[in-house]
Amino acid sequence: QVQLVESGGGLVQPGGSLRLSCTASGQTFSTSTMGWFRQAPGTEREFVAAISWGGGITDYADSVKGRSTISRDNAKNTMYLRMNSLKAEDTADYYCAASGRIYSGNWYRRHSEYGYWGQGTQVTVSS
Repeated sequence: QVQLVESGGGLVQPGGSLRLSCTASGQTFSTSTMGWFRQAPGTEREFVAAISWGGGITDYADSVKGRSTISRDNAKNTMYLRMNSLKAEDTADYYCAASGRIYSGNWYRRHSEYGYWGQGTQVTVSS
C-alpha cells in the first residue's frame, strides 16, 4: 500500500503562484509514475501533469502548460507542482496520484489508471 498526502493549497490572488507537495509513504516502489489531477465542483477529475520515476519525462495539460512545473525528489518521497500566473479557472481540489506502471504512451492522463490517491488539497484563486 501507498499513502499519499498533499499540502500547499490555499487562497491565492490571480497572477500569483503556489507550490503543491505530495509526500508518499509505505510501498513507495509502487510510485513509478506520479501525477496531479484536479476537480472543480460539478466537473470531472482532469489531468494536470505527470512525471516519470526519474523525473526526466513530464507532461502537462494544455491548460497549465508553460506556467507549471512538476518535479519529484525520490530521496524525500515527495512530488511537487509549481504553478505560476494562476487564474480563477485553476480553482479546484488538487489530487496527487501514483502508479507502479512505467511512464509510457499516455495512459497516465487517465485518472482511472492510478491505484493510489491522496485526499486532495484545495486551491482557490480569487481576489
